[in-house]
Amino acid sequence: MTSLDPRISRRHFGLGALSILGASLPISPRRAHAANLSSITLRVASFRGMDSTIIPAAELADFPYKVEFSEFNSGNLIAQAINANAVDLGGWSEIPLVFIAASAARVKIVATIDGPTTNQAVVVPANSPARSFADLKGRKVGYIRSTTAHYFLIRMLQKVGLTFADITPVPLGMSQGLTALKSGSLDAWATYGYVIPLLMADGFGRILESAENILSGHYFIGANPLRLPNPDFRAAAADYINRLGKAYTLLTQNKTRWAKAISPIIQIPEPIVLSDLDAQNRPYRIRPWNDGDIQSAQIVADTFVEQRLIPSRPDLKSVFSNELTALLTG
Repeated sequence: MTSLDPRISRRHFGLGALSILGASLPISPRRAHAANLSSITLRVASFRGMDSTIIPAAELADFPYKVEFSEFNSGNLIAQAINANAVDLGGWSEIPLVFIAASAARVKIVATIDGPTTNQAVVVPANSPARSFADLKGRKVGYIRSTTAHYFLIRMLQKVGLTFADITPVPLGMSQGLTALKSGSLDAWATYGYVIPLLMADGFGRILESAENILSGHYFIGANPLRLPNPDFRAAAADYINRLGKAYTLLTQNKTRWAKAISPIIQIPEPIVLSDLDAQNRPYRIRPWNDGDIQSAQIVADTFVEQRLIPSRPDLKSVFSNELTALLTG
């Protein structure tokens, strides 16, 4: 996956410093045009092969407003971009949400995505002697800071009575982690996405332990609070989120089409992509957020407090906004 838009600071959120739902009403194309959305530009964060690929693949890119996509490789960087007023919409898991709340970042959650937890795992080199997670004691383990990989690595260590103090943790970006694992500089790598089946197909790596049953499968769509007061922005943002939800539904019904669309973008053979899509344990579905989402994220927050990665229990609910709830069709 490519790097952050050059306008965005790569500064991490400081790890140590750190509704009631309305009725769901669809936004129609007629209503969108009536709001004069042609004057609105949405700056949208996308992972490679995600929004910027699947919406056109589902033939839903006839936006009545302008969309500018920027490509990112982790949700924490997307959250930073919104906080810096460089992006208007983007998605991430529960983990960046916790750091957003802990740092009082200028970000609001406006919707939830229920999604798969497959393809999130700790990977080791194919010839690694490690056969259980306990075998990583004293080893060098890479992870992607402030993401699901950070969280599930902590949880996997806890399951075998270990902590970060029992390994040599190495925070790395996606491309750096891949290079380090392939070069032998890492004994294991906590990561996610299509890089996992690609490593396995190439014979470079194997899964030591999957995070499938550790993660909740709750992901969030964040919005730029500086623009939420504008009703035309709200109409455009809701329309975009509804289109994304429809794209997921259409492509879930035709995964061959989905694989064909994203394979050349992510540069992974189509059969591997299709196999990965078929293995997903649940489909993507976009909906309004609810109190259960906050309670689930609180479990993650409590884990980071216990690990002293954030100083105190953050007020997660303060990050959520119902500004778009009545406009979402999910």
